[in-house]
Amino acid sequence: MSPSLTPPRTDTLDLLAELLSDVDAARPSREFHDRVCEAVCLLTSMERAVLFVYDEAVRWVRATGSHGIERSAIADVHAMLEETPIAQRALASGDVVVSSERLEKEVPPRYAKLLDAGRITCTPVAAGGRWFGVIIADRGGGDGLEITAAERHALLTLGKTAALAESVRIATRQHERARRLAERIDLAREVHERVMQRLFGVSLALGPDAQPTAEDLRRCSEEIHEALRELRSALERPLAPPTRETQSTLRDEIERLSHRYRDLSLEVEWPSGREVPPELEPLAQAVLAEALLNAHKHARGSRVTVRVSPGEETFSLEVENDGLRDSPPGGGLGLRLTAYQAVQHGGVVEYGPGPDDRWRVRLVVPRRAA
Repeated sequence: MSPSLTPPRTDTLDLLAELLSDVDAARPSREFHDRVCEAVCLLTSMERAVLFVYDEAVRWVRATGSHGIERSAIADVHAMLEETPIAQRALASGDVVVSSERLEKEVPPRYAKLLDAGRITCTPVAAGGRWFGVIIADRGGGDGLEITAAERHALLTLGKTAALAESVRIATRQHERARRLAERIDLAREVHERVMQRLFGVSLALGPDAQPTAEDLRRCSEEIHEALRELRSALERPLAPPTRETQSTLRDEIERLSHRYRDLSLEVEWPSGREVPPELEPLAQAVLAEALLNAHKHARGSRVTVRVSPGEETFSLEVENDGLRDSPPGGGLGLRLTAYQAVQHGGVVEYGPGPDDRWRVRLVVPRRAA
């Protein structure tokens, strides 16, 4: 990581060169996002800036960087595009949007108080037709928020820089997925060409019409042991995808989603003192988000119960609602994807109607497998 941006109002090209030197990171760090926000304040008259990016892991927009504002003040800030009209206009137009009136109509009301006097700018973080997030900034109590053409250009350039970093991260992840898929194909080919060929030869030697000698039986035993050794060696490869960080916890997501789905009466059953294993946080949060999304879209009733059971041997998460109006056969695509993710951890996701017409989504993962 390069040193912090220090010279005030320094040359734009120098600042961008410093930022671009860090774009090759597989996952843009919090420090990088902070530096983008710092650059916003160095290259314009803005005094505070916050960078919001869509997190695919939890399907949520979260604050990932800031400057001029305490990090604790935005630690739990989250929003969706549909509840942030100023972000909709900025991303749709591809330009900086300035707002100075009725701020509670531009951002979620719960966050309007964090911004100063209702005078803000919103810069799109987008590139190549893809929307990644926005940068919201203000002057910290200035009389007005008219911005110059140079400031607008600087804001748009920094938005493109942040978008480039997100594009690199996504491309790196896709490359990693392709590499791991190739590893799985190589594993299947190796098992077929080595293990299965040995076992096929043994099956011929021990077939119903065969009359093996003692030497044949000895050789068959050696072939079986060798096949088992090769199979064990192949299966020891680390083929599971790496755990993705979410920068939050399941407890945080329950609190955030309860604010998002205010029409659902959310009840939580969670033994005190028991936490989610860190390696299972992304999976648990994905299952929770998908289950609550389905309950919001399809449930007849409005009562949802979330049960978290972090046991010694297994971790389980169950989300139960009053029942679905129009349950899709076999569950939706989101549930199927979470089920696949659970398999990567040696677990399973079950979903479907239960007693009393209540719909359940249940995740169970062996902790040793995790």
